[in-house]
Amino acid sequence: MKIYTVHQLAEMAGVSVRTLHHYDQIELLKPSSRTDRGYRQYAEADLLRLQQILFYKELDFPLREIQRALDEPGFDPVEALAAHRRELERRAERLERLMSTIDKTILKLTEETMTLTDDELYEGFSKEEREAYPREARERYGEEAVRQSEERARKMTREQWQMQKKEGEEVPRLLAACMDKDPGDPEVQKLIARHCAMIAMFFDVTPEIYRGLGQMYVEDPRFRAHYEKFGPGLADFMKPAMEYYAEHTLAKK
Repeated sequence: MKIYTVHQLAEMAGVSVRTLHHYDQIELLKPSSRTDRGYRQYAEADLLRLQQILFYKELDFPLREIQRALDEPGFDPVEALAAHRRELERRAERLERLMSTIDKTILKLTEETMTLTDDELYEGFSKEEREAYPREARERYGEEAVRQSEERARKMTREQWQMQKKEGEEVPRLLAACMDKDPGDPEVQKLIARHCAMIAMFFDVTPEIYRGLGQMYVEDPRFRAHYEKFGPGLADFMKPAMEYYAEHTLAKK
C-alpha cells in the first residue's frame, strides 16, 4: 500500500500543508497513520476522501456539512462523484452562457469605439466618387483642409459616425419643412447651426468656407441632387440661410 506524506498530498491536491493540518484538527480528514515521530501518513482512501472534500468545497458547501455528508452511513462515493459531475455540468452551462454574454458585450463596446475603416468612411460612394471628391476638395480648399478632414474622420468611433449620419439625414429633412420661412428665421438658423456643426466635425469652418459650401450645393449637380431629395428647392433655400449664418454668427466668433 502506497503511503503519502502531508507534503506529498498537499502538492498532489493543490492545497497547502496548513489546510491539511486544519482538516486533521477538525477531524474532516485524518491521516490513516502516523510515524513513530508523529508525522502524518495518508493512504489511497485518504486521497479519495480529500477529493470528495475538494469537490464539495468547489460547490460552496461549508466544511461541517461536508463532514456530515462524508460520514453519513451508507455514503456512496461513486454516486457522490456522479452528483458532482451533474452539478459541474450545470455550472459549466451557466458559465458558458455568461461568457457568451460577455463576448457579445465586448463586441458591441469595441464596435462602438473602434475607429472607421476606409470602406465605412466612404460608404455609399462609388470608386470614381471616392477618387474625385478628395481631389476636388484639394483644388477648392487646399491640401491642409483635406488632411484635417480625413484625420478627424478616422478618429471618429463607429458610434460617433452613426450619429453623424443620422444628423445628416435629420437636419435636411427638418430644413425642408421650413422652406416657407425666411432664411434668417430663428428656427431655420437653429437648424443651419446644426448643419454647420456637422461640417465642423471634419474641418474648421470659416465664414468664407461656409458660404462657399452653400454656393457649391447650388452649382454642383451631385450636391444639389442630394439635398433636393429631401425637398424640391432645398439647395436653393439653404444657400441664403448658410450665407446669413456665416455673416451673423460665424463672422462674430
